[in-house]
Amino acid sequence: MTLAPIKMADMLQPDSSSLQLPGDRLSAPSSPATARNDCGITPLTPSPSPMVEVKPRMSHPFSVVVAIDFGTTSSGYAFSFTQDSDAIHMMKRWEGGDPGVANQKSPTCLLLTPDLRFHSFGFAARDFYHDLDPEEARHWLYFDKFKMKIHSTSDLTMETELEAVNGRRVRAIEVFGHALHFFREHALKEVKDQSSSVLEGEDVRWVLTVPAVWRQPAKQFMREAAYLAGLVSRDCPEQLLIALEPEAASIYCRKLRLHQVLDLSLQPIANGFDLEGSRPFDSSFRQAREQLRRSRHSRTFLVESGTGELWSELQTGDRYIVADCGGGTVDLTVHQIEQPQGTLKELYKASGGPHGAVGVDLAFEAMLCQIFGEDFILSFKAKRPAAWVDLTIAFEARKRTAAPGRANALNISLPFSFIDFYKRHKGQSVEAALRRSNMNIVKWSSQGMLRLTQEAMNELFQPTIDKIVKHIEELMAKPEVCGVRFLFLVGGFAESPMLQRAVQRAVGRTCRIIIPHDVGLTILKGAVLFGLDPTVVRVRRCPLIYGVGVLNRFVEGRHPRDKLLVKEGREWCTDILDRFVCIDQSVALGEVVRRSYTPARLGQRKIIINIYCSSAEDVAYITDPGVRKCGTITLDLPEPLPVPGGAGAGGGAGPERREIRATMQFGDTEIKVTAVDVMSNRFVRASIDFLSN
Repeated sequence: MTLAPIKMADMLQPDSSSLQLPGDRLSAPSSPATARNDCGITPLTPSPSPMVEVKPRMSHPFSVVVAIDFGTTSSGYAFSFTQDSDAIHMMKRWEGGDPGVANQKSPTCLLLTPDLRFHSFGFAARDFYHDLDPEEARHWLYFDKFKMKIHSTSDLTMETELEAVNGRRVRAIEVFGHALHFFREHALKEVKDQSSSVLEGEDVRWVLTVPAVWRQPAKQFMREAAYLAGLVSRDCPEQLLIALEPEAASIYCRKLRLHQVLDLSLQPIANGFDLEGSRPFDSSFRQAREQLRRSRHSRTFLVESGTGELWSELQTGDRYIVADCGGGTVDLTVHQIEQPQGTLKELYKASGGPHGAVGVDLAFEAMLCQIFGEDFILSFKAKRPAAWVDLTIAFEARKRTAAPGRANALNISLPFSFIDFYKRHKGQSVEAALRRSNMNIVKWSSQGMLRLTQEAMNELFQPTIDKIVKHIEELMAKPEVCGVRFLFLVGGFAESPMLQRAVQRAVGRTCRIIIPHDVGLTILKGAVLFGLDPTVVRVRRCPLIYGVGVLNRFVEGRHPRDKLLVKEGREWCTDILDRFVCIDQSVALGEVVRRSYTPARLGQRKIIINIYCSSAEDVAYITDPGVRKCGTITLDLPEPLPVPGGAGAGGGAGPERREIRATMQFGDTEIKVTAVDVMSNRFVRASIDFLSN
């Protein structure tokens, strides 16, 4: 379907700020107030969306793809040269990493000096902050797990602030910019060291991962942070791709080798253990880690070459779920492998929520508040911030070893400053506080440790695990998801035997539970593959309704009287939501939605169009509950070209009736807009902004 033909002589002008095409389903600006806010925009296309047109992607001859997996608890990067795209290079071990752990990712923590300059990131930031004198540490700004703020902030803007451990606040965009700049410098140095040719900035394609459940403002925020960090220039936006984390994992899972797969369905499980009852079913992970530890003396980088026998269970046409269980969020995506190219088609819109491993950390903090008092914990965090970080690190290390059916207690060392601070603050010992709390599931060790029984660990893990399992079960009950053969568990939290056992018990009889061996790096590797071929996910599902507010002819009995607007004797219905796309609508890569607008005034240089969104399906007006303004499209109009024959050519009113055709793409990981001046066929500078509400 193409645009309705525009006859200038037939156009109506209900008021000075809007123009209208005749016809039953007409589009114009919303109410007069809205029209004024929108700079007098005038939609020329009828309300039904034009049919899509597939536009081929322009490929840029990038030499290398660098992916940054920016996680809540840990982050890392990997890269691949386009000339040798089967080989993925990954950090082998970060400097300052923890002993006994395969530190291929770095903790997502960042340290700023007291005068707000960048100091360090990752292990270096954590260790330097830990070693500071307690009084000095109070002046430094330490940020930990700060990615969660982007997910939890409903009104995210460029001015949104993050709070450091010491209580000082800094603009979030600056903190993220510092972190991405750190990865940029680290990655470019490594890429150049391993490249035989001289690389320029434009030779690198960057990929940033975000949760699939993130909305457009959060995605745009990460792009703005990348611009600030110098990853790419605003003039070359295509040099940066935003990858959705479970999508990236899905792309990688299609290429798994036989030796990289742990199939929980083949593990003879009895109450979370093998039949001998002695070995939790994460032993294969330990073997993989042991291989890493043995090879540590070699290079800094590991190269995955894509060799070995393919895991051939996944066939064309198969449907599967990827459950990305990370530190901050749980993301669920359902894909089908298409024939004949093996591209991916999303079967149901991304779902999930803030139910990552951080939930276990928060439960531990709540337990400490219950034992020692919330006032004390808040005071300790404020006055001994480095010691508090030390305590959270100790818990994190022990949390990883928690397994179902574990007989012995988990010991968590309390920093000496915690024990001393409590005695001075409360006038009694930590042991006395534990006895007084009547919390029998936590014991005290004379060696200065809290001993958490299996019951205590279950209490910490269960609420978060229950939410994850509930999400998976609800998704699998959807008719669109029937026939799923596999569930891939990925992300750092997927390493937890506690979570593995719970998921296997819940859905193990319905589908096979598959865990890649390098489960914490699955997203990172998949993001590299996505950067090499961004067309691999061919069809996505739209998570929300998107549209604009328009005027349509008022129909008695169909439209409410309070929406009636009378202009020059004609009746209009205001505030109608003209939908671009609907919830869970399948949108193919490259499909476009078109709308045409015309400036209301001669010489107008800018058109601003408000975009509305909703997660409810039964909405008709932009004023309905659940509909909110989520962004704006701005069209910067160039000077019109002179018309041959002067202003009177074509019937007198021609030259000022310019048609600006806006084209929107909803099938990519970000919403994109382009525009063209139809008369001159010149491109119009078009931008879409979700961060300025």
